[in-house]
Amino acid sequence: MVHVRYDGRSVDLREEQLRVHAGMSDREIKEQVARHFDLVPKGLDFYVVDRTPQGDLVVRPEAVYG
Repeated sequence: MVHVRYDGRSVDLREEQLRVHAGMSDREIKEQVARHFDLVPKGLDFYVVDRTPQGDLVVRPEAVYG
């Protein structure tokens, strides 16, 4: 499962829908997410890809503290 937080929304997608797998780099995963949402890849530059212990992926904005 890939959980994407973008533009105030949270969307859960299957890896097959995005054509991604856990072995891909963060850049490759963000490029596929950008394609899915019709975005320029640069629009996800400040996003991170978290990998959960269960094998899911979370694509979310970078957290800024302080």
